[in-house]
Amino acid sequence: MDLDKVDRAILAALQSDGRATTASLAAAVNLSETPCARRLKRLESEHYIDHYRAVLCRHALELGVLAFAYIRFGVHTRDLSDKFEREIQAIPRIVSCHNVSGTADYLLQVVARDMDDYGLFMRDVLRTLPGVTSVESMFSMREVKRDSGLPLL
Repeated sequence: MDLDKVDRAILAALQSDGRATTASLAAAVNLSETPCARRLKRLESEHYIDHYRAVLCRHALELGVLAFAYIRFGVHTRDLSDKFEREIQAIPRIVSCHNVSGTADYLLQVVARDMDDYGLFMRDVLRTLPGVTSVESMFSMREVKRDSGLPLL
């Protein structure tokens, strides 16, 4: 299904404020509440809206380090990749994981309280994950642009 201008406006409004009420959405897209609610239900049922969540402040939670870790494997088997992927799902401080092309196999985004905390996490967790032979870390010095939602082209 193609999204029309009103659908895109509803999605844009929800990306800005996931707690927007149907009434405020309707006002924002210039619709009455009932048709807006129907469109919203359709967007949800057709999986344009994956889920709703709150965006937490990393600094308020005293997670001062944001690291990007390139993970490399020495051996590439489906079984090893599956084991690695299962294990990282259960590690809360790994906030995202991508299987990537290039010189690394995976790119992880990791949070930690400070550098000492990250160092222990690297030693005790990252380096012990199935298949991992090398980890290269890069640290965010300053967040220039935070995930602000997907473009609605």
